[in-house]
Amino acid sequence: MTALGVLFSANKKKQMQVFSELYEFNQQLIMNLKFNKEPIDKVAQGYKFIPSILKGEKVLDGKDGEAIKDYAVNLGKSDALSQIDYLNARSQSLIKYRDESAENYKKYSSLYIKIFFMVGVLMAVLMA
Repeated sequence: MTALGVLFSANKKKQMQVFSELYEFNQQLIMNLKFNKEPIDKVAQGYKFIPSILKGEKVLDGKDGEAIKDYAVNLGKSDALSQIDYLNARSQSLIKYRDESAENYKKYSSLYIKIFFMVGVLMAVLMA
């Protein structure tokens, strides 16, 4: 039963990883636009989820997926100065998503594991 708790907490972990990675990518993209001017695809190579996001693939569901889609839709669509302004403006919302998802992961992942562990113990006691 504890495995079910780990399975349920995996979504929270993925959400935390995606938003953490998206924030780091955003910051790296700002620096790239200011100094290196490399293509977005090349900047995204070192990340796990960013290439999928840039291809338009759905990495997260629901409200989080929509937020990511809204972020990615304007990447690479304008000149460098406009992109820097856009990325700087989105930086604050990404910080919020990153922090909330990390907090939810810490709170709910251990909760799910504990609940399913207790359900397993309860089932073992009832079967005995």
